[in-house]
Amino acid sequence: MKKVLSLVLSLVLLLSLYSVAGAEGFNGEVKIWVADAMVELTRAKAEEFKAANPEFAGMTVVVEPVGEGDAATNMITDVEGGADIFGFAQDQLARLIAAGALVELSPENAEIVKAENDGGSVAAVTLGELMYAYPMTSDNGYFLYYDKSVITDPSTLEGVVSQAEAAGKKVYFEINSGWYQTAFFFATGATVTYDVDENGNLVKANINYASPEGVAALKGMIALAKSPAFVNGSSASNASEYVAIVDGVWDAATVKAAFGDNFAATKLPTFTVDGQTYQLSGFGGFKMLGVKPQVDDAKLAAVDALALYLAGEEVQQARFEQSGWGPSNLKVQQSEAVKADVALSALAEQLNFAMGQGQYPNDYWSTATGLGNDVIAGKFDNMTDEQLTEELTKFQDILIGLVQ
Repeated sequence: MKKVLSLVLSLVLLLSLYSVAGAEGFNGEVKIWVADAMVELTRAKAEEFKAANPEFAGMTVVVEPVGEGDAATNMITDVEGGADIFGFAQDQLARLIAAGALVELSPENAEIVKAENDGGSVAAVTLGELMYAYPMTSDNGYFLYYDKSVITDPSTLEGVVSQAEAAGKKVYFEINSGWYQTAFFFATGATVTYDVDENGNLVKANINYASPEGVAALKGMIALAKSPAFVNGSSASNASEYVAIVDGVWDAATVKAAFGDNFAATKLPTFTVDGQTYQLSGFGGFKMLGVKPQVDDAKLAAVDALALYLAGEEVQQARFEQSGWGPSNLKVQQSEAVKADVALSALAEQLNFAMGQGQYPNDYWSTATGLGNDVIAGKFDNMTDEQLTEELTKFQDILIGLVQ
């Protein structure tokens, strides 16, 4: 009985302490890093948050322009001097956890995130059983833009290429990029991922490129590179005489200006090798907001509440309206404006076939570039399946060795 009473009294004390912290709020400074285009919007929304939550009315919010890539690097270098809330891309999650730059979400906030965001973005902020960030977008991936006056059927890669050839035009696809070339490998069932330990360190490579699946993917790349319509690239601003390009939402305005009324977009096409057809796949990615650990519990409560709001429905809708950022929030995804967006609709369709990008060694990207360059140079032309398997074995061994 005494033990039960003691437990009850302990719980009451904890609850009372939590209530006092919540009631007192937080009146100090909170620093936020976001992309330059989001600075003013974030400042405005932070003030709206303060106005709606009187306990945080005295809090000072400082918003600084630090892009997602730089933010992750800066946080890993100096956690203490970094921002309290910062935007980053999902492939940096494990590195940030390993650096002690992210605090796990409370069970309550984790449930809200799960309920309000799409499954891909929820998986992207999760490591093991714990959630470490707030999804902010679901819009980092690639799909097919095309000129519908020339490409009347964008469903197959062979068809897209042949239609471009007939028109004397170009098809852009950056196959010497470790990001874009996975569209072929993941399509056939070949994979390359890296396991991380509980501290976010890379510990093991999982790759089966040296396989019939890998050979089929490589043969698909070889066939594309042989076409006179093929150009290796993914930047619409640097493209010319093109009627199709594999690109992302960031280039929508550029492509629309080039194609005018013939502007169209859809999921990536299929490709066929040795009589078998595959749906092009590839990476999908997400932006998220992270919260760094805090010594002051009152500040942590304030920062968590603010981050949850800045990643929520209202602010995601505002980001879309201002800059076209694709939402991860399920309600915003179903808004008429988002559904009417040609590029975002194409990406949403493609993400059904994409894999979330995890953490990769830096040398993975340069090694993949080398493989793509060999394809473009014609090194593998006319090789047998056995010879292609030998080449892929060399490539695979290098990628495995990056974590040994």
